[in-house]
Parts: sequence; structure tokens; C-alpha cells
Amino acid sequence: MDLLQTFFNWNVLVDSLPLMMRGLGVTILLGVVSIVLGLVGGLLLALLRLYSYAPIRALARIYIDIMRSIPLLVLLVLIYYALPFVGIRLSSFAAAASALSLVSCAYSAEIFRSGIEAIPRGQFEAAASQGMSFFNTMRDVVLPQAIRIVLPPMTSNCINVMKDTALASVVAMPDLLKQATQAQALAANPTPLVGAALLYLLLLLPLVQMVSWVERRNASGGKTA
Repeated sequence: MDLLQTFFNWNVLVDSLPLMMRGLGVTILLGVVSIVLGLVGGLLLALLRLYSYAPIRALARIYIDIMRSIPLLVLLVLIYYALPFVGIRLSSFAAAASALSLVSCAYSAEIFRSGIEAIPRGQFEAAASQGMSFFNTMRDVVLPQAIRIVLPPMTSNCINVMKDTALASVVAMPDLLKQATQAQALAANPTPLVGAALLYLLLLLPLVQMVSWVERRNASGGKTA
């Protein structure tokens, strides 16, 4: 059997495509849920680390350091297989979304923190002199500028979250990689795995290009400012 018939078998690819498309839908849903939860949680965590009481700031820093240090696969296995021993049973989707969101939250918090700290202190003082509350200062003055600063690294982090959804296959979630693996076993041919790689490429390449575009746009904006 030659290379094309082994890795690029058209008939096998066509037969396995419906199964992989269902897995792609699950992958996209998992990625979107995890990204949204990670962004919202990361912003709240960044604000707690920067502006909360000292004990809460310490706890936030400990959480961020731990979640950035522990391998995602280890965390996923612990959530899915260890929590049932303490009476908490999660579906494969909930377990994968929880693990991805917890890790994404930690990385997002550090990205948001760096963006907020990049805003000159004078803008905080000017907002305070106008009688603006902390909430209004963040909403109207600080966060719009910070988000523009952190957009490229935040988009890169979202891409990493979407790629890491492939790890959910270890807890039997029917995502793209899991479906491709099953199709490979049924066909006794690795072509479905090649097809899954192409689908991942079609999904993530536009996001990668968007990161490059945002970086170029910010760079050009900085030169003209």
C-alpha cells in the first residue's frame, strides 16, 4: 500500500467525514464555552489580584501560579476521574470545559493584569478627580485601553484553548480527535487523523491570521499616534 492510499485515502475520508463533522461541532462548542468562561473569570481574577484585600490578592496569585504550572491533561484527569470519589460526577463535556476554563482563567488573568498595569497612573488620578467611581473608571477609561493592548496575546491564548480541546478525547468526549480516532479504528486506516488535522487547520488558521492582522494594526496605529 503506497503513501497516498495509506494516509490520503479519499474513500476512507469521505466515509468518515460525517463522523468528524459531528466531532468538529462538539470541539467548537467546547472551545467557545471554555474561552468565554476563561475570559470572564480571568478579568475578575485580575481585578481581584490588583485591587482586592491582601489575603484575597494572595489567594488569587496562588491560584494563578498553580493553574499555570499544572499540566492541563493532569487537571482534566483529576476532575473527571477523581471528583466522583467525593460525590461530584461531571459529564465528559463538563469536565473538559471545567479544566480548560480553569487554566484559561489563570492565563487570561495575567494577560489582563499586564494590560491594566500598562495604563498610566495619571489616568486613574484624572478619573478620580472627576468623581468617577472605581467601576466607571474601569469600564469607561481603563478597560477599553487595556483590551486593545492585550488583544494579540489574548487571541493567542484563545487559539491555545481551542487546540487544547483535543485533550478532551482522553475522557471519552466525542470531539473531533475522538471521532477521528474511532473512524481510524473502523477503517483500519490513518486517513481520518489526517482529515482531522486538516479540519483543525481550517478552524484555527483564520484565528492565527487574525492575530497577525491585529498586531500589524496596533503597530501601525502606534506609529501614527
